[in-house]
Amino acid sequence: MDWAGWALFGLVATVALTAALITAQLVGLTRLDLPLVLGTLVTEDPDRARVVGFFIHLCAGQGFALGYAATFALLHRATWWIGALFGALHVGIALTVLLPLLPGVHPRMASQRAGLASTAVLEPPGLFALNYGIQTPAVAAVVHVMYGIVLGLLLKAD
Repeated sequence: MDWAGWALFGLVATVALTAALITAQLVGLTRLDLPLVLGTLVTEDPDRARVVGFFIHLCAGQGFALGYAATFALLHRATWWIGALFGALHVGIALTVLLPLLPGVHPRMASQRAGLASTAVLEPPGLFALNYGIQTPAVAAVVHVMYGIVLGLLLKAD
């Protein structure tokens, strides 16, 4: 397996994905602020949460990059299109399974069933994260496919 490539290119791909998501949020394509969502798992201060969440996302991205690198090694092949397919699978699982389950474990996120007495500060993402805007699934898909393409292009299958 390409360990050096995983360490470096996983970081490059994750920073690119995170920067693209933040940019999309800042220009109004989505209201999903992933560093805020992740950071508020550990702190309620929004400014600190964004910093902490950025680093949580970097660590998670490295974990996913390890999975991509291991799979490329098992396939004995790393290409941009296989990376793109992995990115599509990755975002599909994130939008249909991971994000909808998040309200069940997030201490500061409301759930779809939360009543008026809820003190949560974040709204739940909902299926495909559509609660954060109609363009959110498309934005998430583009940046995750981009992540996979970067890894497919840069990692060696060994």
